[in-house]
Amino acid sequence: MFERFTPSPADDIMKVGQMCRADTRAEKVDLGIGVYKDATGATVVLPSVKTAEARLLSEQATKTYVGLAGDADFNTAMAELFLGTALVPERTSVVQTPGGSGALRLLFEAIEVVRPEATVWLPDPTWGNHAPIIDKVGLHHGSYRYYDATTGAVDFDGMMAALRDVPAGDVVLLHGCCHNPTGANLTLAQWLKVGDLIVSQGLLPVVDLAYLGFGEGIEEDAAGLRALYAMVPEMLIAGSCSKSFAIYRERTGVVIAKSANAEIAAKSFAMLQQLARVNHSMPPDHGAAVVREILCDPALRQQWVAELSEMRARLVQLREGFAAALRAAVGDGRFDAVASQRGMFSLLPISPEAVTRLREDHAIYLVSDGRFNVAGLSEDNIPRLAKAIADLC
Repeated sequence: MFERFTPSPADDIMKVGQMCRADTRAEKVDLGIGVYKDATGATVVLPSVKTAEARLLSEQATKTYVGLAGDADFNTAMAELFLGTALVPERTSVVQTPGGSGALRLLFEAIEVVRPEATVWLPDPTWGNHAPIIDKVGLHHGSYRYYDATTGAVDFDGMMAALRDVPAGDVVLLHGCCHNPTGANLTLAQWLKVGDLIVSQGLLPVVDLAYLGFGEGIEEDAAGLRALYAMVPEMLIAGSCSKSFAIYRERTGVVIAKSANAEIAAKSFAMLQQLARVNHSMPPDHGAAVVREILCDPALRQQWVAELSEMRARLVQLREGFAAALRAAVGDGRFDAVASQRGMFSLLPISPEAVTRLREDHAIYLVSDGRFNVAGLSEDNIPRLAKAIADLC
């Protein structure tokens, strides 16, 4: 049987990580896979997470299943974290999932059940796993203009023009904040205009929120999502805790569905649980239990917010330092947008051939489209990176 299997092309991000791990050069720099790294290059466990884990180890009384929808207190805490005072509980269904990818898979399966003819419209560019998940579910997808590579900012006029052509009943995917891979994000005023268009054209918004707090702050990063939630009759949200809580391997995510009324919300909740049953059945508990402990304990939550703020501030500092070093190295401002973009990623306007040269000649690893993980930078390696890039420009 298995000889019939034809491998698909390797995921570019995973491929970069594999090549970097196999590289024996001491000076290698990994700017590929998206994990936060501290000044020493380590991806550490947050102190707030360690405290929550110690509490669970001491107090947890059972390892029985948590149910199809997962941890109810975690689900409530996540909905409140994402949506704040905009949350309408009776119209909102929440289901815990195995990570943000699991959340996307589950909500796209839900769309396929109720509207299999719909096309999912993705920003160009977008995270590399969006389209493959949609393909596996059996839905169609297209793209809309999002990023202006010349300015390093959102091409909002181009985006709105493209979305005006999307037929009623189709699905529009939006990044909640810290757009991956560009780092270019909508302003609140732009979110409101997108919301008006979605309502007027009868579109279903799907918001992928994986980097809450890595942009400008928790409240600021959630503002667009909350505004859109308040405007539309229905929406789906895929949430991830991997980055914000630095619990990557714990696979902790959530689907949040807003329905037109409480009766439909109950049906949506039942459908999501039925789909979960034949997918992963019960979600893993540990990561969600850790997040629940943090969000539901005021002191622990305050500690986590401070830790998240520290990570965000370091990313901003690295962005500004890298942009300044690039400007000095190349003699112009073609890379200046890196400083004003936000989140874990940005796109360098360099060719795939230049990416290959960086890897082979300088042991610098980034994705072929120029995407790099800002957290892979350091005060020590920025000068070398800037010089290597300048030599290729």
